[in-house]
Amino acid sequence: MMRIDAWTHFIPKPFADKMEQIAGNFADIGKRMREIPCIHDLDERRRVVDTFPDYAQILMHGMPPIENVVQGAQTEELCKLINDGFVDICAKHKDQFPGWVGQVSLGYPEGAVREAQRAIKNGALGVQIYTNINGKALDRPEYAEFFATMRKLDKPVWIHPTRDANFPDYLDEKKSLYEIWWTFGWSYETAAAMARLVFSKTLDNNPGLKLVMHHFGGIVPMTEGRIGPGWDQIGARTSDADYQALKRSLKKRPLDYFKQDFIVDTAVFTSDAATRLGLEFYPNEHIVFASDCPFDPEKGTMYTRETLRILDAAEMPKAEKENIYFRNLEKLTGTKLVK
Repeated sequence: MMRIDAWTHFIPKPFADKMEQIAGNFADIGKRMREIPCIHDLDERRRVVDTFPDYAQILMHGMPPIENVVQGAQTEELCKLINDGFVDICAKHKDQFPGWVGQVSLGYPEGAVREAQRAIKNGALGVQIYTNINGKALDRPEYAEFFATMRKLDKPVWIHPTRDANFPDYLDEKKSLYEIWWTFGWSYETAAAMARLVFSKTLDNNPGLKLVMHHFGGIVPMTEGRIGPGWDQIGARTSDADYQALKRSLKKRPLDYFKQDFIVDTAVFTSDAATRLGLEFYPNEHIVFASDCPFDPEKGTMYTRETLRILDAAEMPKAEKENIYFRNLEKLTGTKLVK
């Protein structure tokens, strides 16, 4: 059975060279990127892919978000470098990399719309953005045109969590300690972004919009009771807003959006328990296989190997397993990926 890894990160050389000029030794998450050879060394990355039989990867940019490094029209220029790099790599090595996801930057919304259209015209399966834009929520009015464009293009948006150490764990502190900003912060960020897209009616206003959330939607599966009967009572804890009226104006119960209107991936850092919970929470047709390669202690192979182990061992009909491994992704993107 072929397995297509739907969320893996790579940095094309032209973009890497430009980033070195612009940002130099970018701190924190940039430090993490520089420590992993196969995120920028194509030969090493191809060797990693060939470690696994019947396996191929979808390529996309990783971190940091482009808008965290440059602003304005320069974000569009850098995204073009990324996307053109992926066109070249996937054309030369299609068996290993049968597709790519374009990068856009909502730090420059009009540029994001243009680059999304250009990237998809050039073969991108969809585009990637982040859960916030330099601290701004995705439901701000200036991003509405982007989501409307993606709905019209009928291509998915991969939404990657982002939060840095400058987001403190407690109000009286200046920064997050012990990498809590990543360990717990990204999982919260993912769920918060999903909620904002629900309650802002971004989903209601764009029926059929395809959104792919990383890491099984972060904390969402384990908070089903709060999203369900808890949010059925939304407004009971709030004095300055009529959230019950907002809930009544939505087309669905809040919990139904989380289960029915998002696609999620299986990248949960080798956790059997988190995988089981995610597989139980989301409908089978809303799950795609992904490993988050190459961010693991073995610099490229551990997360892939363990994710495959967990999914191969999962008790489900063969057809449902094929859905997760490649059919759901093909349907999502409208692209034949398995020969």
